[in-house]
Amino acid sequence: MTMPAPDAPILFFDSGLGGLTVLGPTRALLPTARIVYAADYAGLPYGKKSDEELAARVPALLGRLVERYQPRLAVIACNTASTIALGHVRAALDLPIVGTVPAIKPAAEMTKSGVIGVLGTEATVRQPYVDDLSARFAGGKTVLRHGSPGLVTGAEAKLRGDAVDPAVIARAIAGLREQPGGDAMDVIVLACTHFPLLKTELQAIAGPDVALIDGAEGIARRIAHLTEGQDWPDAATPGIAVFTRSNDRPPPPLAALSPYGIGSIETI
Repeated sequence: MTMPAPDAPILFFDSGLGGLTVLGPTRALLPTARIVYAADYAGLPYGKKSDEELAARVPALLGRLVERYQPRLAVIACNTASTIALGHVRAALDLPIVGTVPAIKPAAEMTKSGVIGVLGTEATVRQPYVDDLSARFAGGKTVLRHGSPGLVTGAEAKLRGDAVDPAVIARAIAGLREQPGGDAMDVIVLACTHFPLLKTELQAIAGPDVALIDGAEGIARRIAHLTEGQDWPDAATPGIAVFTRSNDRPPPPLAALSPYGIGSIETI
């Protein structure tokens, strides 16, 4: 296999800005890697789309991005897109693809009460993939699920500097708590990459006895492992953020992205 050029980027893909929570720990491990961060604002929110629509949309859009930016590796930094379209993307593209899956295995190892909450988009929490993860790694545990599209909107608002509606946070936690066994829940899996952006707000409502976990650190380690031994630039350069064009959702201000190493914004 031909080694990628040092300046070949890592491509991060998400419906919106949630994938920044994966980009952050990846940059910590690979500080000089070139970054292209792509957000499908024209398709946001993915949690409201059908499985069939996403299974067609995500590989087609990623194909365009790969052709344009020639990455060494692509990261689907979106639980919804990964649980629905990962297999389709891997079949369509000839480069390493890293997906994002709910952190049910570490949650099952962490829980003391035996009750785990999975907070995701409506599309993610209904996937058979989540059934499979629960059966494989959380046998004998109670796994509660709740889909909260409002948290995606809240996370996008927070990154823009807007206020987050406390009622949205409260409804999301209540959606788990009010299910049978919910009072004993002591771990919540943040099964959408947007949701760690609201970790402070979610923790305040869930309470100090509930652990919130996500898979971002593990994904970053996987990216580092798959690119081990490859050449990188000698120094860090500002990354590029690419947004699919949306009439009612302009890209965020660059100031919201610069803490993640993004230096310019493009639209396609």
